[in-house]
Amino acid sequence: MIQTTQTDVVIIGAGPSGSIAACLLRQLGHEVVILEKMTFPRFIIGESLLPQCLTVIEKAGCLEAIKQAGFQKKIGATFQHQGQFEHIVFDDKFSAGPGTAFHVQRGKFDKILADCAERKGATLHYQATVIEVEPEFNNSTVVYKDSDDTQHTIKAKFIIDASGYGRVLPRLLAIDKPSSLEPKGTLFTHIKDNITEGSHSREETLIVTHPQHRDVWYWLISFSDGRSSLGCVGSPEFMKPYQEKGIEGLKQLVNEDDVLAEILKNAEYDTQDYIINAYSGSVSKLYGDGFAILGNAGEFLDPVFSSGVTAALQSADLAVNVLDKMLKGQAYDWQKDFVDTLSVGIEAFRCFVNNWYTGGFQDVIYTKTEVENIRSMIASILAGYAWDTDNPFVSQPNRRLNALIKICQD
Repeated sequence: MIQTTQTDVVIIGAGPSGSIAACLLRQLGHEVVILEKMTFPRFIIGESLLPQCLTVIEKAGCLEAIKQAGFQKKIGATFQHQGQFEHIVFDDKFSAGPGTAFHVQRGKFDKILADCAERKGATLHYQATVIEVEPEFNNSTVVYKDSDDTQHTIKAKFIIDASGYGRVLPRLLAIDKPSSLEPKGTLFTHIKDNITEGSHSREETLIVTHPQHRDVWYWLISFSDGRSSLGCVGSPEFMKPYQEKGIEGLKQLVNEDDVLAEILKNAEYDTQDYIINAYSGSVSKLYGDGFAILGNAGEFLDPVFSSGVTAALQSADLAVNVLDKMLKGQAYDWQKDFVDTLSVGIEAFRCFVNNWYTGGFQDVIYTKTEVENIRSMIASILAGYAWDTDNPFVSQPNRRLNALIKICQD
């Protein structure tokens, strides 16, 4: 027998965008049911937060819980190539707002946000696999199976997809489409880093450009407990032979950069390897009759500037603002106030990602040319303030960045 319940909004996925959307909706008085396929805590990457996303977390009433969790404070990012180090300090940014963030173990971080949503009155079902959807405003249907393979039906006014890489609605509604970015491959793990004091600042994400291949880069995100997230990103062709070797392949990659090898010379590789290929994706539309798509479920660009969680939370905030008006019978505009507004930051990030892999933005990062008058604007982008249209690199990202690249390359 299929059990049927009713609610205002069904949210698919209890990751950051889903949980924050639930918190915001509950603050506005709407009933919410979250369906999460996994059990929490669970392993996932995307561990380096940007300062901008803390504004949304605070708005949702979850910031104090995050601050009390003991996560590693993050003040900026360090870029390293062939022994040259360049530091971007977020507090030097052009835009108003927080100037620090955190490095977080996502299992713990996501569970805190999910618990926050439950405390605010959202109903959360773990091990709930969505198998069928029929979106229609005020008459939507979601069918899911629980851990016992029992089917349940929920009638709702609206469906939000916050399923991340699962991309539930894009698959079920056939609106999935390839990303405009070139496909990439990754190889990553968690390590007991045993980093010698002074060789690496745990308060900064370390981004290393491969000494010979400028389209290959490493991340080192250090947590407060002596552990780090370590990974490498490159073309699928480049990464494949390393991926086939697993942890030994990752060690080999680390040893190809002398500086990174020295930092991690005492590291203990005590966790399995993980591989994700062709992780970028997009959709033909972000909203429709009775549904909207948030964060990575709609579009994920690239992990190089840690923009994923920030963009996801921004999409949650924007979508809830529109949905609240819709549910209350007020005038609303999904295209203008959700898609168009969200795309401002997405396009700014996309511009910087594209120019990272072509080498132009790396030339900006590592330049000896005096560009101090605009470093604060670059710092704002890297701190997540990609929706601040007072910043010329947000309002005109391609024109401004291309002009800057030319100056730095001449």
